[in-house]
Amino acid sequence: MIAFFEIPTNDLDKSVAFYQALFGEKLEVSQFGDEKMACLMKEGKSVCSISSAPSFPGFAPSNGGVLVYLQTKDLDASVKAALDNSATLVTPKTKIQVDGWGYFAIIADPVGNRIGLYGNK
Repeated sequence: MIAFFEIPTNDLDKSVAFYQALFGEKLEVSQFGDEKMACLMKEGKSVCSISSAPSFPGFAPSNGGVLVYLQTKDLDASVKAALDNSATLVTPKTKIQVDGWGYFAIIADPVGNRIGLYGNK
């Protein structure tokens, strides 16, 4: 079970614009000392934060780290929104081989993080 996840960035404004376009929702931007963070809120809780954390050693965008899959209502529309907002396509829409499990695609966000997108159609 996922409690929340954090996506590193070295350009918070670019990442906030990208994820707002991808999710179709506004992220709440906050600053805590030197750390800036933008959070996607659901039911009053942060489920995803985009973080610029200079005091967190080794926390930087990467295309080889953990791969989080975000569920979408429309995978094709989400991939298009990602590409229209400076993402690159890593893996095109692919059917999962188990019947009824849907489809996935992998993108790289504008700062280089790989993000999986998942949908039933």
